Amino acid sequence: MGLKSLFGKLLGSSDDAGTPGESVDYQGYKITPHPKCEAGHFYIAGRIEKEFPDGVKEHYFIRADTHAGRDAAMQHAVAKARQIIDEQGDRLFRD
Repeated sequence: MGLKSLFGKLLGSSDDAGTPGESVDYQGYKITPHPKCEAGHFYIAGRIEKEFPDGVKEHYFIRADTHAGRDAAMQHAVAKARQIIDEQGDRLFRD
């Protein structure tokens, strides 16, 4: 299984997760929240993207934190992504 497949499953590519939330721009990065629903709770998850001269690079994340509602999980995912960006910056995209 490739990394993209693995992250797709982690981020809820099945119907139980619904569609991703609206993307948010933050300091040159694009954050897309995509909570994963499991057992009635939503895991904090999403994607961080940035355009580089050689193309767009992506970083997928999922956290153990959960929320009972999808909207709260999306808001927390954006906040968590901002924290990740502030702490790691472009190091996110190292191979």
